[in-house]
Amino acid sequence: MRMLSLTQNKLLVGAVVMAAFVSTTAWAQAPLVYSLEDCLEYCMQNQTTVRNTDLDRRAAAAQIGETRSDGLPQIDADFEYSNYFSIQQAFLPSIIFDPNAGFDEFVAVPFSQKYNGNATLSATQLLFDGSYFVGLKAAKTFKLLAEKDHIKSQVDVAEMITKAYYTVMVNEVGLELTRTNYQRLDSLLRETRALYENGFVEKIDVNRIQVEFNNAEVNLSRGRRVLELSYLLLKFQMGMPLSQVIQLAESIQDIDFQYNDYEVETFDYHHRIEIGQLQTTRELAQLDLKNNQVKYIPTISAFATLGANVATNERSEFTDFSDRWLDYGLFGLRLNVPIFDGLRKSYLVQQNRIQLAQIDNEFIRLKNSIDYELAQAKGDYANSLEYLRAQEENMKLAQEVFEATRIKYQEGVGSNLELVEADSAFKEAQTNYFNALYDALIAKVDVEKALGLLYNNSTSE
Repeated sequence: MRMLSLTQNKLLVGAVVMAAFVSTTAWAQAPLVYSLEDCLEYCMQNQTTVRNTDLDRRAAAAQIGETRSDGLPQIDADFEYSNYFSIQQAFLPSIIFDPNAGFDEFVAVPFSQKYNGNATLSATQLLFDGSYFVGLKAAKTFKLLAEKDHIKSQVDVAEMITKAYYTVMVNEVGLELTRTNYQRLDSLLRETRALYENGFVEKIDVNRIQVEFNNAEVNLSRGRRVLELSYLLLKFQMGMPLSQVIQLAESIQDIDFQYNDYEVETFDYHHRIEIGQLQTTRELAQLDLKNNQVKYIPTISAFATLGANVATNERSEFTDFSDRWLDYGLFGLRLNVPIFDGLRKSYLVQQNRIQLAQIDNEFIRLKNSIDYELAQAKGDYANSLEYLRAQEENMKLAQEVFEATRIKYQEGVGSNLELVEADSAFKEAQTNYFNALYDALIAKVDVEKALGLLYNNSTSE
C-alpha cells in the first residue's frame, strides 16, 4: 500500500474532523417528534408556572410539620455571663450593721458581686389547646388546597399548550395551501408567458398573472414565518429552549372533531377543579371559625426548668463548679383561662360566618358560570363544525371552478380576467377554510375545558 504524504494526511484528518462536526451538528439539530400528549407531559415537568405551584404544594406539606411542631416539647438552653465593671449599690439602714448607729443613718452596700453567671435548661409541653388541633387540621386542608391549585395550573397550562399545538397544526395546513397556490400560479405564469411569446395572449394577461404570483410569493414567505413563530410560541409555553427543533407527530387528519354526547349528559360539577378549590376554601373558612370558637376554652401546658447560678468577686472562682455554682430546679403546670378580650373573638366569629355565607354565594355563581360556559362552548363548537364543513365544500367547489376556467382559458374560449377572478375566489375559499379550521379546533378545546376533560389530572376528588 502506498504511504500517504504529509499533506494528504492533513487533508484526511481535516475531512474526518469536518465530517464529525457536520454529523454532530446534524444530530443536535435533529427535530424531536412530539405528539400533543408529549408536549403536555414535557410542559408539566418544565413549565415554570406548573413548577412553582408544585413548589407551593411542597411548602404546604412543610407547613404541616411546622404546625405539628407546636405540640412537641419545646426545649431551650440559656447561659448568661455578667461582668459588673461598676456595681450598682443600694442604701441600707446603718443600724443593720452597727446597732449603735442612728435610725436616720444609711450605708451604701454593693447590690451584686462583680462576676455573675446563670445557666438554665427549660422545657415546655403543650397538654391541651383547642387551637392547636384545629390548626393541625387546617394545615392539612391548606396542603389539599395547594394540590388543587397545582392541578388548576396544570389545566390552565394544558389549555394554552393544546391551543398552541393546534395553532401550529393549522399553520402547517395554511402553509401547504399557500405553497400549492404558489406552485399553481408559477405554472400558470410560465404557460401565460409562453402564450404571449407566441402571440396568443396580450401583455396585460401576463401582468395580471404576475400580480397574483407576486402576492403568492409574499404569502408563502409570510406563511413560513408565521409557522416558525407558532412553533416558538409552543416551545415557549412548554418551557422548552427555543433553539430546540421539534416536529408535530400529528396532523389535522388525526383530529376527532366529534365529542361524546354521553360525556355532556353525565357532566358533574366536580369534574371542574374550580369546584374542588372552592370546597377546600370553604373547609378552611369553617376551620377558621372553629379555631376562633375554641379560643374560649382554657389551655394547659407543663413546664420544667433546671439551672445553676454563681456570683463572685474573684474571676478564678467563676469556674469552681463544685462550690460556687448553686443548683436549682422547678416544674409545674400552667393553666390559661380566657375571661374577657373586649369581644374580639365574638367579632372574629361573626366575620367567619359572613365569609362562609359569601362562599356559599360563590358556589351558586360558579355553577351558573360553568353552566353558561358549557352551553356557550357547545354552541360555538356546533357552529364552528357546521361552518367548517361548509367552507371545506366551498373550497372544493372553488377549486373545480378554477380548474374549469383554466381549461377554458387554455383552449381559448375563456378570458384571462375570468381566470384571475377564479383564482382569487379559490384563495379566498382557502382562507375561509383555514380560519374555520382554526376556530373549530379552538372551540373543541373550549368544550373539553368546560367539561373538565382537558387534562387527565384535572380532578377535584
